[in-house]
Amino acid sequence: MFFLVQATDFGRHHGLLDQMFRLRKRVFFDELGWDVPVSGDIERDSYDDLKPAYLLWTDDEQTTLYGSLRLLPTTGPTLLNDVFRKTYPNNIDLCHPTIWEGTRMCIDTEEIAMSLPDVTPQDAMAMMLVALGECALEHGIQTLVSNYEPQMKRIYKRAGAPLTEIGKADGYGRRPVCCGLFEVSERTIAQMREKTGKSNLYVRNGARQLPKPVVERALIAALIASGTMAAAGVSVA
Repeated sequence: MFFLVQATDFGRHHGLLDQMFRLRKRVFFDELGWDVPVSGDIERDSYDDLKPAYLLWTDDEQTTLYGSLRLLPTTGPTLLNDVFRKTYPNNIDLCHPTIWEGTRMCIDTEEIAMSLPDVTPQDAMAMMLVALGECALEHGIQTLVSNYEPQMKRIYKRAGAPLTEIGKADGYGRRPVCCGLFEVSERTIAQMREKTGKSNLYVRNGARQLPKPVVERALIAALIASGTMAAAGVSVA
């Protein structure tokens, strides 16, 4: 199941969060060789101290972790603005209550192979993206922003994710880092469900909802097209 863990639930789900930090260390430090802070067998950075929300994929008993992703509001500190600001144009301001940053998306391929043998790594990533879209729609997020390496684009395409790439930059590692926006709407979620054949993956767990301010999606689209989002203020690294 896919569900959202917020700060009020950290204590109840501390075992799953421990699994998540260990998985992140194996994926981002051991496998990908990213320059991320590591302590022992966990990867955890300062943004995890800001009480983010985590989308977790687990078994039905919520004891075994299959995948995870971190969500932070762009109205506060984010990797996007603090570290990867060069990946999108200076005249674009991605700070708005309905725009959230998605980072540290990863899956446990070994655990999935053992527990869900019919789910390929490609299918698993697609399921993560569909669940992310469903979760964002449920909680009033209208745009997701993420930094990613170029090879991730084929994974987004496979899932039917509505990506608008707004920039990229070198100097962060072995590969360029891109910045992309993902529209969250009934239409785009339906598109992803049709593309993947997966639906209703996200399970609402009764936690408090994220804020739901109203912003015209057409305005966001127009600002993207015009190359400036500063007026309205309006991504898996």
